[in-house]
Amino acid sequence: MFPKINEVLYIQIASADEKEEHKEYKSRIADMDDNSFLIEVPMQQGNSRLKKLFFGEELSISYINESGVRHYFNTYVTGFEEDVIRLVRIRKPLLEEISKIQRRSFLRVHASLELAVQSEDLSRAVMLTEDIGGGGLSIYCEPEFKIKEGQKLKCWLLVPYRNGGIDHVQFEAEVVRIKKLESGRDLAMLKFSQIMDSERQKVIKFCFERQLDYRMK
Repeated sequence: MFPKINEVLYIQIASADEKEEHKEYKSRIADMDDNSFLIEVPMQQGNSRLKKLFFGEELSISYINESGVRHYFNTYVTGFEEDVIRLVRIRKPLLEEISKIQRRSFLRVHASLELAVQSEDLSRAVMLTEDIGGGGLSIYCEPEFKIKEGQKLKCWLLVPYRNGGIDHVQFEAEVVRIKKLESGRDLAMLKFSQIMDSERQKVIKFCFERQLDYRMK
C-alpha cells in the first residue's frame, strides 16, 4: 500500500491562509528508507512553479495506486538532501495511517502560550495563543493593539517543555486572517514568514510533547 519510488504524489500544505491551503502541488518519490520518503521539490499544478518547503511544514498527501484507488496520509518535512537535485525528506507514515478517506488533521495543538509581538510602528503587546503548529499559530488579540490582515509582526514566543525547561522562540509572522468570536474578541491566524529551522524545531518539539500528553489522558 505504500507508494513506490517514482510514484507521483499530490500535495496540499497546511496553512492559515485558506488560498494556500487549497492549492495542490505535484511531486515524485526519488528515494526512501525505513523512516522517510525523499521527494522532489513540489511543483504547483497548472503553472509549474516550484514550491519551497520548510522544516516542520505539515503536508496532506495523496497518490493513486496500481488499482486506480486514491490513498491519503498526513506527514511533515523532516529535512533536506542535496543530490543531483535538491530533495525534501518527509516522514514515512505508518501503514495504518494511510487511508482511502482524506483526513486534514495536522499537527496543530491547542495551547495557551505567552507571545510578545511588535508591529511595524514599534508598538508592543503581550498576547496568548489559541493554537500552534509547525506553520504558524493563532492568537487572541488585545483591543488596544490594532491588527489587520497582511500585517507583519515580530514575535517572541515562550515555549515550556515537559522536563520543566523553557525556550524563547523568535520569528516574524504575517496576519493571514482575523475571525470575530462570539465573545467579542478577535482571533488572528498568523503564518511564519521568517523563522530559523532551529527555532521552528523548538515549536515542533513542543507540539509533539503536547500531542503525547493528549494521547496519555
